[in-house]
Amino acid sequence: MPPSVAIVTDSTACLDPEETDRYGIVVIPLQVLAGGRTMDDVVLREGDLAARLREWSPITTSRPSPEAFRRAYEEAAGRGASGVLSIHLSAELSGTVDSARLAAADPPIPVEVLDSRSLGMGLGFPVLAAAAAAAHGAPLTETAEAARRCMGSVHCYFYLDTLEYLRRGGRIGAAASLVGSALAIKPLLHISNGAIAPLEKVRTATRALARLEDLAVQAAAEDPVDVAIQHLAALPRAEDLAERLTKRIPRLNRLRLTETDLVIAAHTGPGMLGVTIAPPHPSAD
Repeated sequence: MPPSVAIVTDSTACLDPEETDRYGIVVIPLQVLAGGRTMDDVVLREGDLAARLREWSPITTSRPSPEAFRRAYEEAAGRGASGVLSIHLSAELSGTVDSARLAAADPPIPVEVLDSRSLGMGLGFPVLAAAAAAAHGAPLTETAEAARRCMGSVHCYFYLDTLEYLRRGGRIGAAASLVGSALAIKPLLHISNGAIAPLEKVRTATRALARLEDLAVQAAAEDPVDVAIQHLAALPRAEDLAERLTKRIPRLNRLRLTETDLVIAAHTGPGMLGVTIAPPHPSAD
């Protein structure tokens, strides 16, 4: 029997199909326009988008329409759900959550829309926390609270080889202050108040990656945590980081390593390496 509360999110949550199937999570794709062709945001074929980005091919992204969310909410009602929790990419980075709110203005069943104030697994982990709560029979208010608790404990850090992709995509925000010295530094960024913000300036890639590792270990502290490592065309770096964090984080519950989705990739560029730390979500079993 499906959970009474249906969970809806968007493709920037970077969830595994196994997880979405297990919990019945509905994923609304963002759109990517590359080389004159429009595609739904899906997991990258390794190297495809990275090659386009290195060539500076025009790549743009767009939010889903309110109608896409409206259909999802109506279908959830048709399956017998008593309510919908819709959790999405930060409003500072995309209008996706605005589309969800427009669709929730006159829903067939109660719909609560949450702005995760994050992206990637900074969104994905709260979605999983909510889905686990719903699977255990929590009502809509408690399911939303499970997501909020996780959102309040998530830490997202990432390293970029260059800020140029963020600048071209218009998502650079407070990190614009680093552009003038971008050739001389390797930026470490984080998500602050829902936006991409500079964290530290480091002189070499080697030092930046070592600092990224230290930040993840500090965020985990002595608590049980889940860790996600996401990358674009940087698998050796990601695997090395995963090996090191496995040894250094004392109460690591689960570590996942994936290449990122199309939308995040389009705005960060090849060489991106991100780490997300979150409290472990309970099993649905």
